[in-house]
Amino acid sequence: MSVDMTLRIPDDVAPAIKAAAQSAGLSLNAYVVRAARRQATVDAAQQLAALGLGNDLAGEGDTL
Repeated sequence: MSVDMTLRIPDDVAPAIKAAAQSAGLSLNAYVVRAARRQATVDAAQQLAALGLGNDLAGEGDTL
């Protein structure tokens, strides 16, 4: 499922975002979605850390 939305990017930032998307070989849409997804992941991790959740997972996945 996807949601259509309008995103207003300031004129002074748009060229850098367009160039970064092109450099990454992504469409502008894919680049912005990837950036938003990464930030949402960071935000969620920070919320868990603030709650002390995740401490139980320390070291998990460090070995195969």
